Parts: sequence; C-alpha cells; structure tokens
Amino acid sequence: MSFTSKLPQSWNDRPPPRKVEIDLSSPGLAVFELERLLFTGKAINSHADEVWPRLYIGDQDSATNVHQLANHHVTHVLNANHSKRRDGAETYLGMNIKYFGIEAHDSCNFDMSVNFQTAADFIHRALSKGGIVLVHCAVGVSRSATLVLAYLMLRQNLTLVDAICAVKDNRGVIPNRGFLRQLINLDTKLYGHLRNTTYT
Repeated sequence: MSFTSKLPQSWNDRPPPRKVEIDLSSPGLAVFELERLLFTGKAINSHADEVWPRLYIGDQDSATNVHQLANHHVTHVLNANHSKRRDGAETYLGMNIKYFGIEAHDSCNFDMSVNFQTAADFIHRALSKGGIVLVHCAVGVSRSATLVLAYLMLRQNLTLVDAICAVKDNRGVIPNRGFLRQLINLDTKLYGHLRNTTYT
C-alpha cells in the first residue's frame, strides 16, 4: 500500500497548455462534457494521491493504514464514508490526527451539497495550519473527490472546470452524475452562468 505524490516541483512544470471550454448553463450537456474531461485523468494505481499541496484523495485502505498515515505525517482525515455503526475516529486513537466523518451515500439522489461548506472549512482550517489532509471514501473516486472539488471551488476560488483539471491529472476521479449536477449548481452560485474555461 502506498501514497504517491506526483505534484510537480513547481506549478509551472506542467505540459504546454490546452484550452478547455465547457458551458455549464445546460446542466444535462455539461454533465456529459465534464465526464469526458474526467475520463482524460490519470489511472488509479495507488491507494491515495496528492491532488493539491498537502491534500490527498484516497480509499478506505489508505485511511486505515496507520503506518502509512504516520509516514506521510497526515494530521487530518475527512471520511466521506462514515457510518454511525462504526466510529471511524477510533482508528486514530493515540495518533495526532483530527477526524471528521460525513455519512454519505454514493448515489445520484444523495444530496452531498449540504456537506460542501462544512467539509471545505475542515480542510481549509487544517491546511492553513500546515496540516496534511486525507479525504477518503470507499474507493476514493466519487464522494471524496466531490468534497475536494467543492473545497477548491469554495476556498481556492477555482471554477469547477479548473478544479477538475487540478485534480484529474494527479488522481483519476469520477463523481457520480448527481454529484456533478450539485457541483455545477455550486459553480453557478459562485460564478453565474459563465462559460468555464481553463488551461491544462
């Protein structure tokens, strides 16, 4: 089991830019276009990947491997796969790790948006203090990715397309279509019906 950090030494060490334009004013078409963009991301070959400085997306195995958590100096864990039947915080007893659990279902009908601000605040507080954050769910591609994308939009002022481009080249993620619609709604609240353009 391993964590990997594929972030370049400098954000300028990226390949030559290409223009990405997605019009989010038509949610049905936008979901399709966002999925196409997500499918250009990196294949998953590790349990957790650094997708933003000191911010990892991972699976359940990455969250329960206390040896790897200690090796990577993880200070905060956000679990998007929390269950009232088992207290995820117990895993970190005796470790200097702050835990936050969100009971969420990877279903198109589940309203993940009610957790966007709370999760973003938890991540932001941790990173602001120099912490290292692991956001995980069962597989590390939908629920956890959705919360990280919302964080990048709410706290790093990225559009949805910019947030996806920041994440996808470091970890292959694919939020379900319901979550993508909720992220489109967040983008609309933050930026209006402007066409999302980014360079990757």
